[in-house]
Amino acid sequence: MTSTFADAASPETNRELRVSIVGGGASGVLTAVNLLADPDPRIRVTIHESGPVLGAGIAYGTTDPRHLLNVRARHMSAFPDTPSDLIDWYRATGRTIDPITFLPRREYAEYLRDRLSDVADDRLQVANGRVDDVVPTGSGYQLLSGDAVPTEADAVVLAYGNAAPAALTVDGDELPAEPWHVDNPWDLSWTEQLPPDAVIVLVGTGLTAIDTAITVLEGSPDRRVVMVSRHGLLPAAHVEQQSTAWVSPVPQGPLTADQLATFFEEQVAAAKRQDVDWRAVVDGLRAPTQSIWQRLDLAERRRFLARYARQWEIRRHRMAPDIAARMVEYRRDGRLQIAAGGITSFSERDGACLLRLGDDPQQVRADAVVNCTGPQTDITRSDNPLLQSLRERSLIAPDALRLGLDCLPAGQVLDPDGEVVPRMYAVGPPRKGTLYESTAIPEIRAQAAAVARALTAPQPVPSETP
Repeated sequence: MTSTFADAASPETNRELRVSIVGGGASGVLTAVNLLADPDPRIRVTIHESGPVLGAGIAYGTTDPRHLLNVRARHMSAFPDTPSDLIDWYRATGRTIDPITFLPRREYAEYLRDRLSDVADDRLQVANGRVDDVVPTGSGYQLLSGDAVPTEADAVVLAYGNAAPAALTVDGDELPAEPWHVDNPWDLSWTEQLPPDAVIVLVGTGLTAIDTAITVLEGSPDRRVVMVSRHGLLPAAHVEQQSTAWVSPVPQGPLTADQLATFFEEQVAAAKRQDVDWRAVVDGLRAPTQSIWQRLDLAERRRFLARYARQWEIRRHRMAPDIAARMVEYRRDGRLQIAAGGITSFSERDGACLLRLGDDPQQVRADAVVNCTGPQTDITRSDNPLLQSLRERSLIAPDALRLGLDCLPAGQVLDPDGEVVPRMYAVGPPRKGTLYESTAIPEIRAQAAAVARALTAPQPVPSETP
């Protein structure tokens, strides 16, 4: 990669480019990898990460090897231009791999760390600790983290990933902070305290709940899990041999949410007539999803989220075949129950929780109630000190749908007045409101590469006013 971040004829030639990346999960590590792939010695990168290891985050930080990626290995390369990179890395470690397999999540974190180590040198620093504030200095930014010495930066990349779930509430009342209430499903230490015949209620029926159910049920054959959500819908399953993506001719001109739904149904029907599975249609729409989303006006985006989003998400984010088979087996054996309608009431008794689910008059006695509802995306409700500080400084604002940060499609962060914040970018989940498809590796790796290019591009030299 050829260095370009300063014009060779500019007085800025010898100036360092100091980039602070907030978040050391996949989004942050991939951004750092792309920056450090440029051999220019003036590029300096600091990754700020509060967790114990890089590359993990929520998505890949699990310690349970039974938690699998929900995308095949052949699609998980860190580099868009080298689609076989993950496969090549895996084989280089002396292991065999089928490109269509679904790897353990924790192994993907290992891969990301190795790819970072390939380009890491004395230009990389890792700052352990949570960033609490980012202060504009006129020429750049100062990042504050506890009692640590502030970090000086010319640019900041917000790559903090997914937030913790919003608090569980029933009729407006939050579930109390009792031992039976688990608000962090990803720290699996809580499962070690479960009795062998425990009954666990998982609030949510998405991929986080699937992983949690596997850990709980595989821990003892006498345990039972009840998953509950508003719709009671599980993610669909991948199939062992998948058709090539079905290329759909996306309608031109203005779009509405209803038109999109009709279009999708028509494409599925057309594919079926040619013996092509509906999954190929979903996969074929993945590439144009961001452009389709940006063609919807705000009202139509709201309608899509309210009426169609869940049906799309369970088809878009699918379970690995082995995981889906386990869910079928658990339900067949009576160890897993799926309920719709959410929690309608709760009370405490003898260290456990009594719940009513949906319109079922029978109560469920739960040894644990686990919040698997998915990340809190509304930054105005976040308890993250950094996001609170950035809002108070008018450096960030929520997007109109409260799905993340207000930003441009290329990641430039916007302030509450809609103005670009100089040299501050978002990568990954914070862009969801702008792009909708912004939480998976194929999108994140492209964003990371593009942000690195933008930060290292030649900077215009201000002209002097005569």
